Amino acid sequence: MTFCLTTTIIKPENNIPIKYAVILLHGYGGDGKDISMLTLNWKRFLPSTIFLCPNGHEICKINPTGYQWFDLTRDDPEYILEQSKKAEIKLKQFIEEVKKEYGLTNSKICLSGFSQGCMMSINLGLTNSENYNCVVGFSGKIINQEDLAKRKTSSTKMLLIHGDKDAVVSPTFLLEAKDFLIRNDIEIVTKIIKDCEHHIPVEASSIALNYIKNNFQIK
Repeated sequence: MTFCLTTTIIKPENNIPIKYAVILLHGYGGDGKDISMLTLNWKRFLPSTIFLCPNGHEICKINPTGYQWFDLTRDDPEYILEQSKKAEIKLKQFIEEVKKEYGLTNSKICLSGFSQGCMMSINLGLTNSENYNCVVGFSGKIINQEDLAKRKTSSTKMLLIHGDKDAVVSPTFLLEAKDFLIRNDIEIVTKIIKDCEHHIPVEASSIALNYIKNNFQIK
């Protein structure tokens, strides 16, 4: 099947049947191949899992060799919110295609993302008709708390990880997201990584892997 988004796909080795999926969303100006690097370690410990790493639906205006989930060239919160909602629609279509192709339900799917991809994962995890297995977000934030509170229809549990020296997306956004999620009765785990800037270090990748493994109930 051809998905609505160009996707880097890493299937289980040795034809192991697919029981779970991790959908990995890249950051602003990145692509599916970038974020798929996480799977080099993860796939050994999640043997029945397929990893799907789609490219954003738009070419990045700042970096034309990469992609974006929404445009950041205008410093206008309403515009950014509107563009992010367009990305939500496209990603929801993509997820439905994945579910149909591999015979999966939301309870077997982890949504994960970095930076802008984290922001999209949070929104998707809270605006569906049913919960996903979990959301794992790196270095992101909630795009618009007031809007998300109004649109919330699900309560997917989350792990959010952030570097304490992130100068691109301030770690204060992690604390704001945690407060929002607690107030809205979402099961939330957070981790601040010491001496970490805007990237995913080995420590963060390992914490995320263990969280996904436990939620997939893989021993």
